Amino acid sequence: MTREVSRRALLGGLAAVALGQAASAQSSLAPLNSLRPTSREGDLLKTYQATLSDLIADSGVPGQISVQVADVKTGLVLESHNPLRALPPASVAKSLTACYALDVLGPGYHFETRILGTAPIVDGRLEGDLILAGGGDPTLDTDALASIAQRLREEVGLTEVTGRFLVWHGALPSLNGIDSKQPFQVGYNPGISGLNLNYNRVHFEWQRKGDDYSVSMDARSGTLRPEVRAARMRIESRNYPVYTYADGGTFDNWTVARGALGRNGARWLPVRKTAQYTAEVFQVLARSNGIVLKAPEMLDALPAGASDVMTHESAPLRIILRDMLKYSTNVTAECIGLTATTARLGSVSSLRASADAMNAWAKDTLGMSSVALEDHSGLGDDSRISARDMVKALISARKSTGLKALLKDHPLRTEDRTIVEDHPVKVHAKTGTLNFVSGLGGFIDLPDGTELAFAYFSADLPRRDALSREERESPPGGKTYAVQSRKLQQQLLARWGILYNG
Repeated sequence: MTREVSRRALLGGLAAVALGQAASAQSSLAPLNSLRPTSREGDLLKTYQATLSDLIADSGVPGQISVQVADVKTGLVLESHNPLRALPPASVAKSLTACYALDVLGPGYHFETRILGTAPIVDGRLEGDLILAGGGDPTLDTDALASIAQRLREEVGLTEVTGRFLVWHGALPSLNGIDSKQPFQVGYNPGISGLNLNYNRVHFEWQRKGDDYSVSMDARSGTLRPEVRAARMRIESRNYPVYTYADGGTFDNWTVARGALGRNGARWLPVRKTAQYTAEVFQVLARSNGIVLKAPEMLDALPAGASDVMTHESAPLRIILRDMLKYSTNVTAECIGLTATTARLGSVSSLRASADAMNAWAKDTLGMSSVALEDHSGLGDDSRISARDMVKALISARKSTGLKALLKDHPLRTEDRTIVEDHPVKVHAKTGTLNFVSGLGGFIDLPDGTELAFAYFSADLPRRDALSREERESPPGGKTYAVQSRKLQQQLLARWGILYNG
């Protein structure tokens, strides 16, 4: 919950953030009747600002920090701290992926999921094979699959398929996960292919029944909960590790420690057999519409002569990108980046190869000099960007893409984390968080019309590198680091809002 801050306390509160002093002492500097300071008051606030180096030194954020802020119109660098230090960008990298997709695919691009047949449909009967062909759509969910199945019955009139149920997922390379160093069970590191569903997550739920448990694995959406066997769970009598994963061939094979379950609970687990998962759910939904399909078979290539029966289109790319930047969905970033590379180069062999292609594009198009991403989402440990490179990219993107309009509004807060309502300084940015890694990059609109581009990256890499795989889900000290880093980010935003306005 947020609470409003009075206009009188507005600049005083933010000055307190920037100076690290008591809000009451600074509120006397705030104007009585305006959100903007008079020239005299503004100049006085500027003289009280701690230096950039002092703010960073006093922040308590361990490790390395790279910061830069510049004027968008002129490109003039206003101040920086270790601007050439390349650090992991975390999800700030998604801003570059958005620019890449906008340039290569265009804001109106739609992902397509197709139903094809190897023979005509006559009197509701398909005397041939039915093919579910994915187009890399990262937003396809159970509700959308249900709509496809319903349209097949009601609009196409399909009632029977005599041949096979075939599945093609070769529009994108099949990946077992985004980052191999992540814990097995984290839902933000699933598999990826040309056929994806529910952000490639399965809902695991457990309930104690006497001395035992009932468990379910389903592909739930807002209204539907079809159970699946493409992901399977077994409870084992142990306390640790909490989860194990094994490749079951055509299914994901999970175990969970009985000692970790408690009475009941639920969580999303990653899906690695994405095409099998999607195909199984579609088979269930087709049956509910009276269309019985045989067990799914995977295709290496679409058969010659297969014709379109119907097509499902995603929302336009600009909407998908807006949601990706807001909710920071890794699957979306990877599918979009892989699709853009495929469109540019004709094919792509791996996630790293696609990231390399985007790095080369960023150097040629955005003027970056040393960008080195290993994926499109920022999840990987080895990705590196410097603050200088990020600011350069943001200024270039401001002039050539619609990125700024897609970025989420980033609220300014007082020292006690209260959101400052109706603040005259507007921030549009992408956040990024990994264990002992924090990032923020975007644009600042000042009351006098000045527009700034900024980037902040911090990382305690030795501490991150020392984590075991299991510790990476919720490491000791991780939240403290994130809070310290976000506090420093707020101090920097408040400082720049005061120093460079008017």
